Order: sequence, then C-alpha cells, then structure tokens
Amino acid sequence: MARIKHIALTTKNPDQVAAFYKEGLGLKEIRRSPSGAVFLTDGYINLAILNWKTEKDADVGANGPNYNGIHHFGFEVEDLDEASQRLEAVQARRLTQKDGLDVAMAPGRHRNFEMKWAGPDEVVFDISHTGWQTLPDRE
Repeated sequence: MARIKHIALTTKNPDQVAAFYKEGLGLKEIRRSPSGAVFLTDGYINLAILNWKTEKDADVGANGPNYNGIHHFGFEVEDLDEASQRLEAVQARRLTQKDGLDVAMAPGRHRNFEMKWAGPDEVVFDISHTGWQTLPDRE
C-alpha cells in the first residue's frame, strides 16, 4: 500500500507562507531549494511550499498557472515500476517520463526520485520509491 508522505502548495510567496505555518502551527523547516521552495514537516508528513506553476510546467495542474493552494500530494511506494503499471491500468495520465524528477536533498542526504501523474479529475500527485526527507528522529 502506498503511503501519503507530502502535500504541496503553490503560492506567489513561499517565504511568507512558510513563516505562517512555522509560526502558527510549529512546523519545522527541513530545507529550501534554489528555486525558492520551502519544505516543512510535522515529523510525519511534509508540506512543500512551491512557487506558482506556469504553462511551461508539465504538472501545472487542473487549477492552471499562478494558483494559490493545494497543488498536489505525494505517495511513497515500495516499487516504482509496479506502481506505474497499476496507475497505467486505471488510466492515470503520466505527467513526467520514467526518468522523473531527481531532486537533491540536504547535504549528506539521499536524493529523491519522483514521477508526476494526474488522476481522472486531473488532480496531480507524485510517486516516489526513495521517499522524502524527514526530521532525523522520524526516519
């Protein structure tokens, strides 16, 4: 069974939104990407706060470009090929190819590999077999 591991928001101002969740709810910052995205966690599920998507992004999503709100969620799967086959069998739409997105983690950490998909309602989600970064006491 796949496990939900993160929820991603898109916004015009990732810094401001991250500060809101850190100060208001006590989430911990894991890292920041060179693109300006901020990654937070409650120790169990991560919250990725991303810059707005544009028409050029394969995963722009059902809400279109410059959308503020929940953009996608991510699942950790045991076997990427098996999960891909199951998704194809139910007519999920692949948004990134099998080479997916290879995302660098914090220094000294593993890299994350994920593939973007869309369901029948065009809601975007991703799958990863390597998982996302968490706080050290939750790995």
